[in-house]
Amino acid sequence: MKLSVIIPVYNERKTLGHVISAVKSVLLDVEKEIIIVNDGSTDGPVPEATITFEQNRGKGAALRAGFAKATGDIILIQDGDLEYDPREYQSLIQPILDGKADVVYGSRLVTHHPHRVLYNHHYLANKFLTSFSNLFSNLNLSDMETCYKVFSRSALDDIKPCLTANRFGIEIELTAQISKHHLRVYEVGISYSGRTYEEGKKIGWKDGVAALWHIIRYNVFRRS
Repeated sequence: MKLSVIIPVYNERKTLGHVISAVKSVLLDVEKEIIIVNDGSTDGPVPEATITFEQNRGKGAALRAGFAKATGDIILIQDGDLEYDPREYQSLIQPILDGKADVVYGSRLVTHHPHRVLYNHHYLANKFLTSFSNLFSNLNLSDMETCYKVFSRSALDDIKPCLTANRFGIEIELTAQISKHHLRVYEVGISYSGRTYEEGKKIGWKDGVAALWHIIRYNVFRRS
C-alpha cells in the first residue's frame, strides 16, 4: 500500500523544506511517495520539484499534473506552506484504509485540534461558500475549501478525466465531481496554522467572488 502526497508550490521557498521534512518524518502504516509540482515559482529554484512549469498555471493545473504522476493507492493533497500538519496523515487516510470512505476531507472547522485565530471575514466567507456548495452537491461538508483532500486510487481515477480547473476553482470542481460520482465522503478534524498576508497568504476577496461562479459552473453546467 502506497500514499502519494501531491505538493503544488508557488513561491514557497521559505517553507517548502520544512514541509518536505515533515512529510518524510511521518511514520505511517503505508509507503510514501512525494510529488512536488513547481507552479512557475519566481522566488528561487525548486530543486526538489518532480514536475516544473515554466510559467504559473495555477493550483488546479499543478494538481492535475501531480495526479497524473501519482502511483499510490491513496492520494493526498498537501500545500507547500506550514498551515497544515502532516502528522495528521494517519487519521486522514484511516477511513480509506478501513474501507469506509472513497474520499476524506480534513475539516478545520469541525475539530478539537488547535487552530490559529486570524481573519473573521475569511471564516465567514468559507462557511458561506461551503454552505452554498452544499446546496448544489447535497453534501453536508463543513469545510469545502480545505487543502487536505484524500482519495482512494479508484475514486481519483473516476473523477480525474473530468477535471479542468486551472486555479483555485479546483477545490470546488473536486467537490462537485465527488458528488456527481456518488463517492463515499468522510470528514476528519484537523489542526490549522493559518498565515497572514504578510506571511505569504495568497487567497483574496476576488477569489471568493470567483468561487460563487465556480460553484454554479461546476455543479450546474458541468454534467460529468
